[in-house]
Parts: sequence; structure tokens; C-alpha cells
Amino acid sequence: MTPLARQYFEQLDKHDQLAPMREKFCLEEGLVYLDGNSLGVLPRATANHISQVVTQQWGNGLIRSWNTHQWMEKPTKLGDKVAQLIGSKKAQVLVCDTTSVNIFKLAAAAVKMRPGRSKLITEIGNFATDLYLLQGLAKLLGNKVEVIALPREQVLSAIDEDTALVLLTHVHFKTGAMWDMASVTQMTQKKGSLMMWDLSHSVGAMPINLDEINVDLAVGCTYKYLNGGPGSPAFLYVAAQHQDLFEQPLTGWLGHAKPFDFEDDYQGAAGIQQAMCGTPPVLANAALEVALNLMLSVDMHLVRVKSQLMGNLFIQLIQQRCPQFGVESPTDDEQRGSHVSLAHTQGYAIMQALIARNIIGDFRAPKTLRFGFTPLYLRYVDLWDTVEALEDIMLQESWNQPEFLHRQAVT
Repeated sequence: MTPLARQYFEQLDKHDQLAPMREKFCLEEGLVYLDGNSLGVLPRATANHISQVVTQQWGNGLIRSWNTHQWMEKPTKLGDKVAQLIGSKKAQVLVCDTTSVNIFKLAAAAVKMRPGRSKLITEIGNFATDLYLLQGLAKLLGNKVEVIALPREQVLSAIDEDTALVLLTHVHFKTGAMWDMASVTQMTQKKGSLMMWDLSHSVGAMPINLDEINVDLAVGCTYKYLNGGPGSPAFLYVAAQHQDLFEQPLTGWLGHAKPFDFEDDYQGAAGIQQAMCGTPPVLANAALEVALNLMLSVDMHLVRVKSQLMGNLFIQLIQQRCPQFGVESPTDDEQRGSHVSLAHTQGYAIMQALIARNIIGDFRAPKTLRFGFTPLYLRYVDLWDTVEALEDIMLQESWNQPEFLHRQAVT
């Protein structure tokens, strides 16, 4: 394997078609940000737009802005924007609530749509909220359903005629390993089961084609690669062919067919609107709208190509210069999402030492260091500088300091 040089990375940046996008984000000088797979960077246009919403729409318009600025319609309008990023027709995506809440809504609906089936299948070691929500639903329903959480290699063979729902994260939050969405969906549906994908680690990082693949249900967050801001609202997808039978359990007033009639009995709205529950978060939606408009201005295929190359180069550098680390992510870029994970028993302290050098990634217990590649604002030279700093940290053992070994609440 030919050793790489920094000049090679500089040349890649010079010819990078996405390089101009970096100026559209707020990044302090000297910062290398490799955590956009956890919280995306602030778009420059966001602050001004939120200020306008606060001072003009809220400050002057007050309650009139629900109509004049269509605050109430934002969940569907933003949903239609997300739809373009996940390969969906309009009226199948709604921006609302959190990923956790949306998983519960869709999973409960799926159980009702597949009466007589008792299994909810997912992957062990999947993102915790996905597992917890299925467990909570099973507990709520008593003995009607059970959660079957299995190692990745056993999941597909467990799907049978008693399976109501399969819930998988398209790109694994820890390893970055990526399921073949098309083949898994087809295999699941052949058993008569419903397929739900968690797109939190793939939306905004690669092309997604839910309609083409014939996916049933999907959820995802908007604060990672979509740069919607901390705690920005999530989204859910219900394919058009399922919307007549879809009944979500959180029957809040905005999921009602006529919410402003304030009738005593619930009557679900038609279509995707029934997935609404409570009042939309206007300021959070304003931030997300800016971010989505920015994402829709780029070619997602270019984003994916750059992401794959970045992952390949990073792995090559680590193998050449930091052999102390195990590579937890697939080396085949067709099977890997947009982050690379390394393994080390002192992973937390090492990451803290790296952050102290203004190079930000994150840690996932028990030993995973995650490095996210966000092609719209990350440069190729950032990869070189990161591995050079990591190599020095390991040679000097500078991670072995009390301030780095002390575990903080958020890792």
C-alpha cells in the first residue's frame, strides 16, 4: 500500500466540486469537525431566518402567523422537502415529534395492520431507542407481541409468517455497517411482514429511494447530516398504499380530521396527516427549513462519492500510521455509511485528547471512536490532520491524563 502524503489531500480539495459548500456553514478557524453524524454544523443562513421568524412572524404577526406564515402547514411542507431526499412522492412524509415517538407510532400501527402476528424483529446492538421503543410497546400490549432482537447475521433467517414488523437501522449507528435496503425489504415483504427503516444515519449522506424499493415505513432524525439543529424535529414515512389502514395510537388533536371543530370524539385525518399529534415547533421548523433548502441544492450522488472516498482514505491512513486501533467499520465502501469507527480500550480518553486539539469526533461505549464524514463542509486535509494528531497522541500517550479519563455525561 503506497504511503499517502498531505499534498495528495490538498489536491483533492483543490478539485472538489463540493468545496464551495463549506462557506455556507459556520465553522471556526482551525476546527476539524468529525461529528456531523451526531450533530450537524449550523448553516450560515439559519440565524438570520430564525431572527426574522422571531421578530417579525412571532413578534409582529403574533397568532395571525399561524395562517399568514402557514405555521400549521410546516410539518407537511417540510415533509415534502424531506421526501425529495429519501426518494418519496409527496404526501408520504411528515416532519413531527422525535425519532423515538415516531418509531412508537409506526410500530404500534404496524402491529394493528398485521393482526394475528406476534413478532417484532430487530437487531441486537441497534441504536438503543429503537430497541427500547419496541420493548415498551410489547410491554404495553401484554402478551400480544414479543421483541426478537438478534445478531445481524441471524436477523433475516428469523423473519417468518408470524412476523408483524422488522425494524432496522439502515446505517448502524456504531459501526457504520449498511444493510442492503432493497433486498432486505423484499425478503421481509415476501413473508407478509412490514418493513420499517430508521434512516437517521443515512438521510443527507447518500441517495435513498424508498418508493422505488417499495419500503412500507421509515423514520429518521434531521439534526445529523441534515443540519437541522440540536433537537430538530424528526420525520416519518408511510407509503401511500398503507395510509388507508394506518392508525397511529397517539391520537392528538392535530391528527384529527377537523382539529378546529374541537369535537369530543376522535376521527383520524386522511392520509399522512393522521400521524400528527401536537402543535408544531415553529422555531425548530424554521431552522430545519433553511437546512433542507441547503441540502436540496446539492447533488446527493456527489455527496456519496466524496463520503466513500473520505472513508477509504481515512481507513488507509489509520492502517498505515495508527495500527493500535481496530477498524470496526466495513472496509468495503459499498457496505459502509458515512462514518468510520475505530476500536480501542481507552477510546474515551483518546477521543477527549483529540477534542482538546480542536478535532471533534465522539465516543460510543464500550470502546468505539466515531469519525463522521460530512462532505458539504469537511475537507480532505482534515483527514490527514486528524490522523497525524491521533498518531502523536498515541506515541506520547497524552490521552493518559485525569481530565481525559474522567467520563462526562454526554459522550
